[in-house]
Amino acid sequence: MLTLKLINEETERVIRGLEKKHFPNAKEAIDNVLAVDKKRREAQQELDKSLNEQKQLSGQIGRLMKEGKKDEAEQVKAQVAALKEKSKQMDEAMANAQEEMTTLLCQIPNIPYDEVPEGKAAEDNHVVKSNLRECKEGDTVGNWDVNPKLGIENPLPHWELAKKYNLIDFDLGVKITGAGFPVYIGKGARLQRALINFFLDEARKSGYTEIMPPTVVNAASGYGTGQLPDKEGQMYHCEVDDFYLIPTAEVPVTNIYRDVILDEKDLPIKNCAYTECFRREAGSYGKDVRGLNRLHEFSKIEIVRIDKPEHSKESHREMLEHVEGLLKKLELPYRILLLCGGDQSFTSAICYDFEVYSEAQGRWLEVSSVSNFDTYQANRLKCRYRPEGSKKPELCHTLNGSALALPRIVAALLENNQTENGIKIPAALVPYMGCDIID
Repeated sequence: MLTLKLINEETERVIRGLEKKHFPNAKEAIDNVLAVDKKRREAQQELDKSLNEQKQLSGQIGRLMKEGKKDEAEQVKAQVAALKEKSKQMDEAMANAQEEMTTLLCQIPNIPYDEVPEGKAAEDNHVVKSNLRECKEGDTVGNWDVNPKLGIENPLPHWELAKKYNLIDFDLGVKITGAGFPVYIGKGARLQRALINFFLDEARKSGYTEIMPPTVVNAASGYGTGQLPDKEGQMYHCEVDDFYLIPTAEVPVTNIYRDVILDEKDLPIKNCAYTECFRREAGSYGKDVRGLNRLHEFSKIEIVRIDKPEHSKESHREMLEHVEGLLKKLELPYRILLLCGGDQSFTSAICYDFEVYSEAQGRWLEVSSVSNFDTYQANRLKCRYRPEGSKKPELCHTLNGSALALPRIVAALLENNQTENGIKIPAALVPYMGCDIID
């Protein structure tokens, strides 16, 4: 969440940032926070004054008793008792104001960096890079007219290819669980495992430490990374134990550093994790959810960084290069989008999406989002570091990205590499698959 220091010191910049994200009633929301903060500070001042008076009066009681002035001592005792009651009331007022403040701050999203473009929706996102052609300044998704022609006659969509080559059984998944839970079979399962191992090996080569976290987390973890209370409707909730199935490995891996003070010399921390991910995707329907396009359970490799503020933009750049390198090695047509303010997530300060082209579907599929959250998550997590030579800890920056999510990568690989003889495997995956074609 946003820090009170930022809101108090840079109020107008915060309001402008929220307006860039098209957050409704931005000024009113910030004014409410400032009003509650004022109420909390006034209660704190009254409490400090009361405690100071108590201390002074308490020192008089013993002296008066020694001097035999019992009646006066009793009067002072009554004053102290009244001050104690007042202190209790001020303490409760402070606690209530703090609780109200936290509730308000949790409802306010992160503010975007200055370089984030204006815009309301996905068509306003800027295309900043592609392996199809040079991108011009001001290119947006709405005016992007470059789609690859891969020379495949009558290409089949991946759900038909999966059936043709017995790779994925969507109906069996419906029988076992429900829609959005596919069953991978034979070379389809092998392709999943090949991609997982390939992505993890590439992450390790880039200096990431592999983590194998739980796929179920408590509410505190969901709160720490911002899924709660904003996105609880999209998460599967185990009500008896009050646990949540993770929507991404970002949640457990980032929460490793909840309530932790790190040493500056240990930054940046670079972790990666393969997990299954679970998303309810409530309200999704139509062609966009067919096949692997939108699942309730899917595999994903996540990269997570914890960094100091002055280095986090460099970390973000390195993460973008890592994800782009994966797509290059998979020989997929891709483009990189800088998301506009209105299309950014609740918690991100800046986010780039990676999309690959689906030949048979004739559209672009998002396969990764790489975000810098600035101090927004760290403030919720109380994730801090101690600069060298300083006793006072400071908030870290947190970053994460998909490297990569498997379903749409699999869809694009199947559709874009189909031939008359089968589905060609990219050279980088051949050692992991043990074959160069699925037939």
